[in-house]
Amino acid sequence: MINRQVTLKSHPVGVPTPEDFGMTKEAVPELEEGQFLVRNLYFSLEAAIRAWLSGKKTYFEPIPIGGVIRGPSVGRVVESRNPNFKAGDIAWGLNHWEDYSVMDDNTILLEKLQVRPGIPVTYYVGGLGGSGKTAYIGLHEVGRIKEGETIVISAAAGATGSMAGQIAKLRGLRVIGIVSTREKGDLITKKLGMDAAVMYRETPDITKAVLELCPEGVDVYFDNVGGMTLDAMFLCMKTYGRIIGCGMISQFNRQDNPTPIQNIYQMVARQLTFQGFLLPTYMDRIPAAVDQLQSWVVDGKLKLLENITEGLANCGKAYSEMMKGATIGKNLVKMDFPEED
Repeated sequence: MINRQVTLKSHPVGVPTPEDFGMTKEAVPELEEGQFLVRNLYFSLEAAIRAWLSGKKTYFEPIPIGGVIRGPSVGRVVESRNPNFKAGDIAWGLNHWEDYSVMDDNTILLEKLQVRPGIPVTYYVGGLGGSGKTAYIGLHEVGRIKEGETIVISAAAGATGSMAGQIAKLRGLRVIGIVSTREKGDLITKKLGMDAAVMYRETPDITKAVLELCPEGVDVYFDNVGGMTLDAMFLCMKTYGRIIGCGMISQFNRQDNPTPIQNIYQMVARQLTFQGFLLPTYMDRIPAAVDQLQSWVVDGKLKLLENITEGLANCGKAYSEMMKGATIGKNLVKMDFPEED
């Protein structure tokens, strides 16, 4: 079998472009004992991938020029030499942008999915996958949210932010979302049920806008963007407030010239807690998180926003659009061969 793979053609400068990605073909390798072969169905486009494209080591090794792009995917097992997976099973894990992926028990984020009737498999890539899990773990394990508190969430119309805002509402918090445009502000308040929105493109002073909505201050800030928004939020926090460090999407495209943080002293003055986290650290908490998220979806209490692009060859274009901030909700790429449902 021939395996098409999306590769890194050049290190992006600023926002990645489709020209930064290439395509190669090679034979699917023979399986070794303990491995299984998955035909990928959907890829999850993650902001974190941008850091891996820079050529610099982060919490993962960088993707080299010519290397296959790394990213989470969901797929169907077509062949197995692993007793835990059989042909027909649906597997989730950190694979690559390719037709077929070889997996084993050491695959990062590995999970055999039990797809509930009536729930689209795409939900397990986004709202019930990395985005939903990240939102749930960040709020509960890192943010230690409590009913009655006020939380601000940046990139609140994005994959993780839209889930975090809805989960926080279900837990009884007052939720303020920071978004770019009026369209997104209407989306998160009218469709997703958040209490208010701050549109940073219309608001030159984010601190002032947040404090007008939260005059007593903010208990928890769920940070998806970093940069100027994070700096502004330091001035909005209550004493002993908690900041959840989930992502830094505003900085991923400017790693050689990061935005300076001017208000970091507020960490001391307000006795704040700022904790970053990575989802693989909390794998033992994932089953309970997924159970709760699935229940909310089945009950109609969570609305999952999806933006689906079809075709492996369009991964680079879809990723570029997401990193421009031109999309809403979870960005997925659907493989361009028939599914066998």
